[in-house]
Amino acid sequence: MSFKTVTAAVLSTTLIGAALPAAAQAPGADWRTVAPENLLVIDTAKGRILVELEPRIAPLSVDRIRTLADSGFYDGLTFHRVVEGFMAQTGDPLGTGAGGSNLPDIAGEFQFRRGRDLGFINLVPAPTGQLGLAGSMPVFTQPDAQMMVTADFKSAAQALFCPGVAGMARSQDPDSANSQFFLMTGLNESLNGLYAPFGRVVAGLDVVRALKPGDEAANGKVADPDAMTQVRTAAAMPESRRPAVRVMVPSSPAFAARVEQVRAERGARFTVCDVQPSVEVTGG
Repeated sequence: MSFKTVTAAVLSTTLIGAALPAAAQAPGADWRTVAPENLLVIDTAKGRILVELEPRIAPLSVDRIRTLADSGFYDGLTFHRVVEGFMAQTGDPLGTGAGGSNLPDIAGEFQFRRGRDLGFINLVPAPTGQLGLAGSMPVFTQPDAQMMVTADFKSAAQALFCPGVAGMARSQDPDSANSQFFLMTGLNESLNGLYAPFGRVVAGLDVVRALKPGDEAANGKVADPDAMTQVRTAAAMPESRRPAVRVMVPSSPAFAARVEQVRAERGARFTVCDVQPSVEVTGG
């Protein structure tokens, strides 16, 4: 079985992920602070969405999102396609799904090479690899032992489209991603290995789920859609308006305890997509 097929087989019988319990009272050493350049701040009339960008997984996609966001490109653009229980798509200046920026398209980033420095934590046994978290991203990867037989001392890995994951939209050409992106509101393993995941919503997933949905018969096209009023990386915002985000470290005892609580509640249905990031947001 292929890398992509194995991932789909492991996730195919699971349900949409449930958030971990609230993260209060965990010791400070259990947290890491998201770098301002890796925090995408999306303001809408329905609330604020915070996305942690992951350049170690999709450097080209992250660079494009940063460039467009900090130039003001996304300000005023709509969530033109929203499918309930699936995703909300935006980033098209035409509002039709056919537009993009003046920048050239970028290559698809569907897999990446994982080193030990990524901090991957295995959570779910898989037939030919491991399922777990790297930072805030759900990841399927070959075992660490595979690194010992590769020239770069890394193993193949693939980020997964669990709830909250952000991905680059594209046409049928795998190297056609440009400005459009989508935010997952549900689980859809059919996207794994075919679209580029570049980050994850760490706060405001409820806002994404509250966006006006589209007509299912029209492939999710939204009449009178919600818009992004302003989109910037936190690094490009004045410090007085800049939010700060701490994410619980997957290797910490506090996070492990939360995972085991969800695992006990879910039983045989437990999947890596049940593990949502635990966060603290201040400022902004």
